[in-house]
Amino acid sequence: MWAEETTLAEALHAAGYRTGIFGKWHLDENNPYVPHGQGFDEFVGFRTGHWTEYFDTQLERNGKTFRSEGYMADTLTDEALRFMEANQDRPFFLYVPYNPPHSPFQVPDKYFDLYEGKGLDPRTQAAYAMVTNLDDNIGRILARVEELELSDDTIVVFLTDNGPNGRRFNGGLRGRKGSVYEGGTRVPFFIRWPRGFQGGRKNSTIAAHIDLYPTLLELAGVRNPGELPLDGLSLVPLLEGDGEDWPDRKLFTHRERARDPWPPYPGAVRTERFNLVNGTELYEITVDPGEQNDVASRYPEVVDELRAAYEQWYEAASREQGYKRLPIPVGYEEENPVTLTAPQAYLEGSVEFATGPGWAHDWIKGWTDPASRVHWKICVVRAGTYAVSLHYLCRPDDVGARIRVTVGGKQMEATVTEPTSMEPYPHPDRAPRIEAPEMDWGTLPLGEVELAEGEMELSVEALSRPGKAALELKRAVLKRLN
Repeated sequence: MWAEETTLAEALHAAGYRTGIFGKWHLDENNPYVPHGQGFDEFVGFRTGHWTEYFDTQLERNGKTFRSEGYMADTLTDEALRFMEANQDRPFFLYVPYNPPHSPFQVPDKYFDLYEGKGLDPRTQAAYAMVTNLDDNIGRILARVEELELSDDTIVVFLTDNGPNGRRFNGGLRGRKGSVYEGGTRVPFFIRWPRGFQGGRKNSTIAAHIDLYPTLLELAGVRNPGELPLDGLSLVPLLEGDGEDWPDRKLFTHRERARDPWPPYPGAVRTERFNLVNGTELYEITVDPGEQNDVASRYPEVVDELRAAYEQWYEAASREQGYKRLPIPVGYEEENPVTLTAPQAYLEGSVEFATGPGWAHDWIKGWTDPASRVHWKICVVRAGTYAVSLHYLCRPDDVGARIRVTVGGKQMEATVTEPTSMEPYPHPDRAPRIEAPEMDWGTLPLGEVELAEGEMELSVEALSRPGKAALELKRAVLKRLN
C-alpha cells in the first residue's frame, strides 16, 4: 500500500476515534506500512497474508512479538473484547480480520468432531469446523456489544474477502478463491445499525470493498481527510432507502499472475446485469448467477462496451502504479532490526522458492548455478552502521559454503560452519499442508557495514558450494547500531 493512501483508521483516528486491528494485515511487512504506522492505535496479529501455526503461536503487539496461548481466533477475539471494554466510553473503530478458515487447516477438536461422519474429506471438514469457531467468536463480539449497551450507537459490518479456498459449498456460484468468476469474488456483506436504519432488508445492488471507506465515514459524520480521489461510492442511499437514483456502475476485478503480473487478464467487469470475464465471456447474472451460459454472441455490443471499459481501467491503473514493488525502508527507530523476508526478494538463476510461488513464510533454495543470486531493493532512511545476518538452513554436506552479501556497494563474506535440522516442526494440521512449515533456522552473521541514506540493493550469492545447495535462505536481517 502506497504511503499517500489514507486508511479508514487514519481518517477515524483524526476524528477522535480509538482504533484497533486484531488479526491479519496483509498490506506490507515493514514500517511505516504496518498497522501502527497507518492509523491504528493497537495492533495484535500478523503482517503477512497467512500464518503457519494457529495454536500457541508467536504474534505481534504493535511491533513487539509475544507467544499467545490457545487457538489463535480465540486469542484475537479476546483482544477485541478487551479493546471494546477499554474504549466503551469513547468512539472506537474495531477491525477484526480473522485468519481462519484460511489454511493451514488447524482447529480445536470440539469443532472438528462436530463434522465427523458427515462424508467430508479432512480439508473440508476442517474448513467447516473453522467457520463454526468463527461463528462462536463473532457471537462473542456481538454479545459484548449488547452487554456494554452499545448496540444502538455501534455500526457492525461483516464481510469476507473472497470465495472459498477449496472445492466446497459456494452457493451455486462458479469458481473459487483466485477466480474472477462470481464464485471467486462475490462475498456476503451484512451491516447493522439499529439507531441509523431499518434492519431485516436485503439489497442485491452490486457494491465493493472500495465503498466501505466513504460509507462508514458518512455514517460516522467524519470528513475524508485524504487528498486522493475515491474509487468507491457511499452506500448510505441504499442503506437508508431504496437508492432510487443509484447509478448502474462498472466494478473491475483483476488477478495478477505470480510470475508475470503484467497481462491484463484474468480480469472481469461487473454491472448490475452482466459479468464480462477475460474480455470474451459474457454472463447475464440476473438470470444466470452460476455463470453457466455464455451470452456473448447474443450481446456483442455489451461485450465491446465492457471490454473497452475494462482495458481502459487496467491501462490507467497499471500506468500509474504498475507492479513495481516499493523499496523496503531500513533505519526507522520504530522497527529495528528490519527483516527482509524471502517472498520480498527478486530471484535470479537457478534459485527458486521452496514450497511454491513464494507466498508468506516461504524460503529460497537451489543455489546450483554459479550465477544465482537473490536481492532486495531497500531504502535506507537513516545513515549509520548496520549489522547484517542471514537466517538459513544447511545440510551437513553443504557446510563450508562461502556466502557473499553486497549492500550499498560494499561486500561482506562469511562461511557456513554449522548445519541445521532439515526437519519441519510438527504441526497439528487436519489436512496436508500446502504452505511453508516452520523450521529451525540457523543464523549466519556477515558483520557490520556503513550505509548512506538512499535506495540500494542488498544481494546474496553463494561463492562456493561443497555440496549441491550451499544453503536455503529464509531472510536477511539488518540491525542499526548507531
